[in-house]
Amino acid sequence: METELIIQNGKKVYCPAVQEGIEWSTERSGSPGQLTFKILEDKKLNITEGNAVRFKYKGKKVFYGFIFTRKIDSDGIVSVTAYDQLRYLKNKDTYVYENKTLTQVVKRIVTDFSLRKGKLEQTGYVIPSRVEDGQTLFDIIANAQDLTMVNKGKLYVLYDDFGKIALKSIGNMKVNIVIDRDTGQKYDYTSSIDSDTYNQVKLYFDNEKTGCREIYIAKSSKNINAWGVLQYYEKLQEGENGKVKADTLLDLYNARKKNLSVSQAVGDHRVRAGSMVVVSMKIDNKKILQYMLVEKCKHVYRDNEHWMDLTLRGGDFCV
Repeated sequence: METELIIQNGKKVYCPAVQEGIEWSTERSGSPGQLTFKILEDKKLNITEGNAVRFKYKGKKVFYGFIFTRKIDSDGIVSVTAYDQLRYLKNKDTYVYENKTLTQVVKRIVTDFSLRKGKLEQTGYVIPSRVEDGQTLFDIIANAQDLTMVNKGKLYVLYDDFGKIALKSIGNMKVNIVIDRDTGQKYDYTSSIDSDTYNQVKLYFDNEKTGCREIYIAKSSKNINAWGVLQYYEKLQEGENGKVKADTLLDLYNARKKNLSVSQAVGDHRVRAGSMVVVSMKIDNKKILQYMLVEKCKHVYRDNEHWMDLTLRGGDFCV
C-alpha cells in the first residue's frame, strides 16, 4: 500500500479506509499545512477533534498534524480536515523584544506555546527592537522575516517538518526536480510590474541629534527609463544602515514579477511551499531554465497516482 494514514485517539490507533483520495496543501506564508481526506462513518472508528494524524507515502514521512474539522453527510461520508502545528500560529499575543534575531523570535514563540521545535537555522541579522501588540504569531514572525530579508537579503521559510517547526533559507530548500511540459500538463504564466516592483528606493531617517532628515536613495536608471519611476518609500528605524538597506531593497524589487501556475505535475513529496524547483520551459518566447520559489503547493494522492499543483514565483525568473 503506497499511502498510509493513521489517526491516534489517546492510546487507540486507527487505519481508516480512505475514500476518494488524500490532499496535502501548503502555502509559503501565513497558513498552516493542511491535510484533507474522506472516510466512511463507522461506529468502531472513534475519532474526534484534536486527534493526531500521520500520513506517509511510499514509506516517506509527509504530514503530521491534528484534526480540526469533521463534516458528516447523509451518505455517511466523513470529511476530515487536519492542520500541522503552524495552525497554532493563528493565536494572537503581544511581544516586545530588543536585539533578537528571527531565529530567537521563532524559538521563543515555539517555547511559549509548547510547540515541538525542529531545526532552526541561524539567521544572523539582529532586529534592534519591535513592539508587536495584539498580533497573530504568524504576523509577528512574518515581520521578523521581512526585516531580516530587507537588511540581510535572504529569505527564510518557516514550515512544519512532520511535527517539528523548522526554519530554513530558501537556498537550503532546493529540490532537484525539473518542471517542464512533460512533467506539468497545464500552466498559466503572468509577467507584471504592477505590484511589488520598484526601480527607485527612497529611505529617510529623522536624526534627533542633528535635527536633520537623512535621505538614502538607490535607483536603476535603466528600468526607470523603461517603466517610469516606481518608488519604494519608507522610514528607517534607529540602528538601520540606510545605504545597505536601500541597495538591498532595490536588488529585491527591481524586477518584473513573474508567476507560473502548473497543474497536474508529476508528484514529488519533497516539494512543498517554500521549496525551490527547476523550471525548464519556453515561455513568452524565452527559454527558461531557472530555480523558482514555490508559493503554494497542493499534492493529490488518488488511485495509486500522485500529482501536484504548483504556484511558482520569480523576479525575471531569479529569486
